[in-house]
Amino acid sequence: MLAPVILYFLLFHYLVMPGAYVAFVDFNISKGIFGSDFIGLQNFEFLVKTGDLWNITKNTLLYNFVFLALGNVIQIVFAVMLAEIAGKWFKKITQSILLLPHFISMVIVGVFAYNMFNFSSGFVNTMLVSLGLDRYEFYSDPGIWKYIIVAFKIWSMTGYGMIVYLAAITGINNDLYEAAYIDGASRWQRIRYMTLPMLKPTFILLLLFGLGGILKGSFDLFYNLIGTNSVLYPQTDIIDTYVFRSLVGQFNFSMGAAVGFYQSVFGLALVLTVNYIVRKIEPDSALF
Repeated sequence: MLAPVILYFLLFHYLVMPGAYVAFVDFNISKGIFGSDFIGLQNFEFLVKTGDLWNITKNTLLYNFVFLALGNVIQIVFAVMLAEIAGKWFKKITQSILLLPHFISMVIVGVFAYNMFNFSSGFVNTMLVSLGLDRYEFYSDPGIWKYIIVAFKIWSMTGYGMIVYLAAITGINNDLYEAAYIDGASRWQRIRYMTLPMLKPTFILLLLFGLGGILKGSFDLFYNLIGTNSVLYPQTDIIDTYVFRSLVGQFNFSMGAAVGFYQSVFGLALVLTVNYIVRKIEPDSALF
């Protein structure tokens, strides 16, 4: 049963590792990866000098920190709320409704967002006009898209992440709650002093996993919401969209590989650092 998973990781994660060499050459498709001229760190140097590397790194980190922190908090809140609901059918229906956005394609989300925010016929601008207000140029204002992107991301990830925390809550021994109830603990006290502390190992584990991909943005979300609107790039451009444009628009495979290599090394260093800190504070919650 493990064979397909092992084969997947071997083919798509380990055998392709030598391809990282592209980041250090002036790639020529006719010469191949290892036949192209070696240029060392020139691809990285170009990214630093243009300022692109700092901007896309900053955007990617800030967005993912918000996704990780705010997303986990909201998932815990919804998981605790569902666990406290007594109605069996209501709980199942609510859980299904919250999980549904996870399966909706980001292409559809992009179309939905455009129909909400476009200048001429968007729902929001239509409502503004009906109220006697001026239309708002959403697609010319980079600042507001920070909140729109975060809102759509939280909306899509809450249901799936909530299931993990709900499973952790289900695994808590019910005798503990009964003992607390007999001792006079209120529902809020049981949540605060029992449920939330017992969710801490799960939270730390998901946090460490999330930090591993802290520089890997949600490409499908950003690309379908922002597309090729360069006006919004200063505050919405992330590493994944930058690499995509480097490959498709400029056919610059070396620069795209350089950014991808930087992305992987930074993520590895961050996971090792945070895991080291967690191991010093709470050894049982560390990955290794």
